[in-house]
Amino acid sequence: MKNLKVTQFMAPIGVVGIVLLLVVPLPAPLLDVLIAVNITVSVLVLLTTMYIKKPLDFSIFPSLVLVATLFRLGLNVASTRLVLRDAYAGQVIDAFGHFVVGGSLVIGLVIFLILVVIQFAVITNGAGRAAEVSARFTLDAMPGKQMAIDADLNAGLIDEHDARRRRAEVAAEADFHGAMDGASKFVKGDAIAGIVITIINLIGGFIIGMLQHGMSAGESIETYAILTVGDGLVTQIPALLMSVATGLVVTRATAEEDMGTAASAQLLQSRNALAIAGVAALAMGLIPGLPKLPFIVVGIVLLVLAQRVKKADARAAAAAEAPAGTALQPAPETTEQLIEQMRVHALEILLAPDLVDLVGGSADQDLLARVRALRRKTALEMGFVLPPVRTRDSVDLPVATYAIRMSGVEVARGQAPAGRMLALGDGLDNLPGTLVNEPVFGLPGKWIPAELRHSAEMAGATVVDRTSVIITHLSALVSSHAPRLLGREDVRVLNEGLKQTNPSVVEELVPALLSLGEVQRVLQGLLAEQVPILDLARIYEALTLRAKVSTDAEGLVEAARVALGDTIVDRHAADQVLRVLTIEPGTEQLLLESLRPGDGGTQLSLAPDRVEALLAAVRGQVEAAEAGGKQVVLVCAPAIRPALRRLVALAVPRLPVLSYSEVSGTMMTIDTVGVVSVGHAIAA
Repeated sequence: MKNLKVTQFMAPIGVVGIVLLLVVPLPAPLLDVLIAVNITVSVLVLLTTMYIKKPLDFSIFPSLVLVATLFRLGLNVASTRLVLRDAYAGQVIDAFGHFVVGGSLVIGLVIFLILVVIQFAVITNGAGRAAEVSARFTLDAMPGKQMAIDADLNAGLIDEHDARRRRAEVAAEADFHGAMDGASKFVKGDAIAGIVITIINLIGGFIIGMLQHGMSAGESIETYAILTVGDGLVTQIPALLMSVATGLVVTRATAEEDMGTAASAQLLQSRNALAIAGVAALAMGLIPGLPKLPFIVVGIVLLVLAQRVKKADARAAAAAEAPAGTALQPAPETTEQLIEQMRVHALEILLAPDLVDLVGGSADQDLLARVRALRRKTALEMGFVLPPVRTRDSVDLPVATYAIRMSGVEVARGQAPAGRMLALGDGLDNLPGTLVNEPVFGLPGKWIPAELRHSAEMAGATVVDRTSVIITHLSALVSSHAPRLLGREDVRVLNEGLKQTNPSVVEELVPALLSLGEVQRVLQGLLAEQVPILDLARIYEALTLRAKVSTDAEGLVEAARVALGDTIVDRHAADQVLRVLTIEPGTEQLLLESLRPGDGGTQLSLAPDRVEALLAAVRGQVEAAEAGGKQVVLVCAPAIRPALRRLVALAVPRLPVLSYSEVSGTMMTIDTVGVVSVGHAIAA
């Protein structure tokens, strides 16, 4: 506790002491001590920057740069006062002026100017530019990172504590890079100040030596110029170290190792590069006139390192092959069997061995027949053919368990106990069974014995058979993963089908204006928001007009949505009435002004608190409408619809977001049930 209290006062006392350097004269011995501290601290800062793994590990660095710059300027003022007053500024400056530069004014000036050029023209400018770019990119990426955190939180991948910690890290990263952008200006100004102070010392010392001390012009220049150059070197060397440290920090990417470990590992990763560099060094040693020994030594060292890397790679390869060599030889298989095993199916249903009775039962309970019905329903409602669903048993699954895979990856798992049915709703307390949650809507339910179905229905519960549970689960997954299931070959089939009835529409668009892959992206974008692609001719016509202006994917999707506006509205209307939420004009104008382009489309560049306020307002309006039994959509300006949809999906994924252009052409009755207004929370 005592040490903690001391460290709390060290920084303020140090800053006050630095300010006093500008005013209070210092004795030469004390100046020597402070100069030694300045050089040592600069070396310490430089070494620290080389051992950090990410910039935020040294978050105090921008403030430290400012304090160190002020400290060096204070030492400049104190040393200038001693040089001009006493023609002596301590042993350190005297050593730099006489011993380091050999007492030669010309050598000293040349070394000083070289240091200034290196610092000012090379390191400081590069570090300043890197800091500026890092700050801009970090600020531009901040909304996307915040939305990614919110998405992980809503998906349950992280808890609230982790979300707060990651948000704090994102904010700290943005603040750090912004501070580094300013700190680089301090370093640049320090270099300029060093040049100006040196020129003033040369002129002032020359005048004082001649007028006050009666020296000749030569004596005055020799005395004061040597001291001035020594003073300049004493301050420029720490300044150069701080400039290098600044460059290392702003160019340091996040890594798992410190800079030395990462550099050695990455420089020694290529045996061929080391060998070629070694041969090149040996070849340069053979050039007439060049010293042979240095190049030969360097070449031999590189070749030795290349040989060591080769042996390390051989040991790693042997270790990797060892388990395979000791394994038992598999039974021979035909090429057709291997190809079948290698095939990755778009959709699979895996059943535990006790669930195989679901296949081949009665017509209304046969799982395969229900899957075929689902494929037909999806094709007629959404406009694309669902890939064949492979159904097989798996001994790896627990009893009564089924799993659904997409492209070989399990996306969901559920229970369907044999001889039981799922009862949903109230009045389940008197029924036997364990409470479970229905996998799609999360409703509480119980797997009850099949013979108690009538009793459960009399109690007011909804009873669902096992096959319906699996098909409902599969249908929900197909709906949410529709873009992933629409492959390039599926788009080609749709394209060929449309060509049979509307050849001119297809020929004008594909491949004249858009490739098949670009059309696939548009159709996937529509399916991602549950927009049917049945009316493919109208979609192609809209894409043809838009593609002549721009082939931006987001713009193409929006053009197709406008063309399908009546279809979209019809899907969300009830009894010929579309109930909408609108955005308060001031809030909408602010959203329009915050719109920024990004790699994944446009995005709203809002501060985290403003994003939370907006999402809270939307969530409140939706919950209020749903409490009154109303299903609503959010309507906004066309320019912000894609970005707003991506943002709103983080908090209310079930809320459709439409644009005024999509709604304007409908014959439905528009009923405004609420206005999203966050007032001063976002307008501040």
